[in-house]
Amino acid sequence: MQTDITPSRRKTEAGKHAESVLKACVHCGFCLATCPTYKLTGNELDSPRGRIYQIKHLLEGNAPSERTQLHLDRCLTCRNCETTCPSGVQYASLLDIGRAEVEASVERPLGQRLLRWSLASFVAEPRLMTPAMRVGQWLRPLLPASVRGHVPPRVAPGTRPKIRHSRRMIGLGGCVQTGAMPNINAAAARVLDKLGISLVESTDARCCGAVRHHLNRQSDGLNDMRRTIDAWWPLIESGAEAIVMTASGCGASVREYGHLLADDPAYADKAARVSALCVDLAEVIGAEDLSCLKAAEAGSKVAFHPPCTLQHGQKKPDVVEPILNRLGYTLTPIKDKHLCCGSAGTYSLLQADFSEHFKKEKVAALEAGQPDVIASANIGCLMQIQSGSSVPVKHWIELIDSLT
Repeated sequence: MQTDITPSRRKTEAGKHAESVLKACVHCGFCLATCPTYKLTGNELDSPRGRIYQIKHLLEGNAPSERTQLHLDRCLTCRNCETTCPSGVQYASLLDIGRAEVEASVERPLGQRLLRWSLASFVAEPRLMTPAMRVGQWLRPLLPASVRGHVPPRVAPGTRPKIRHSRRMIGLGGCVQTGAMPNINAAAARVLDKLGISLVESTDARCCGAVRHHLNRQSDGLNDMRRTIDAWWPLIESGAEAIVMTASGCGASVREYGHLLADDPAYADKAARVSALCVDLAEVIGAEDLSCLKAAEAGSKVAFHPPCTLQHGQKKPDVVEPILNRLGYTLTPIKDKHLCCGSAGTYSLLQADFSEHFKKEKVAALEAGQPDVIASANIGCLMQIQSGSSVPVKHWIELIDSLT
């Protein structure tokens, strides 16, 4: 793609990166076939190729409009297009640059600004989020349906094992998942303990930075990443084997620390180390001898939804299913398995109509095989699917935990 980025932007690292991404695009349109928003609207401005052109237009000095902002906002950042792209276009990083440019130029209506400020201030702060989630779960039967869908039922986490093994891995304790579904990390700790690994968490850890970063508050998001590195660093220095992520959305973010903080002299090396240590829980479990675990009940059927952050963001499309197969579960076929469920972080709150459409399509596809349970690997996907399905929805590690 021919570009004419303004000289001032070309001097910046973001501008240089954007130009290289733009030049990699060959206009082929393969991305259109796998883009959920283009599939929904049929408008090329709601496709990766269309958004790339809009970002190119503004980086070349043209003023963005509210319509530009709308089309960029509508992107789920599912990164399905990156999986499809034959040219390896790094669309997500270009989108981050474009969104930041538009955010600085186009003022949002007051209501939108307040909602985004509230999400950035609240969801990313476990000290606020967790108590509020407990109140919401207590009042859940009384909440309107539109609100109840964002408040998962309370599940007791159960007893966590003591730290007793020489093999130790770090878990993220400051995520929204800890407040919404603390049973997930507890189940992971029990399964890992059974396999001879202790899961340790820092009491200082907070949000991994993904929430604020994807709300166009990149500076705040980077600060969250620095605080997370600081919280984990003593555990890394004491010999932790890996940083194991039970939420694939957080994993996708942490894997990019090295890139996002590469220009920070105080954190670049630490960030690269953290990214190198980051693994998804399925990568850990899948590499272990599982003979100490019981087999699932014969005929147990599971519909597994691989989150976009796992299959497209982390490029790990088939890491959970083999584990479930090894333990005797029968996986049901799922139409359009590669498509997003519509959660996409805060997307379900900011683009509610689109999100609801994607949720209904995904739930129908998951339920079509008549599974006994639906499983996934990311807190957002779990809450999204749970709010629209009559079938029990669990994190896959909870299924494994039930076999111990």
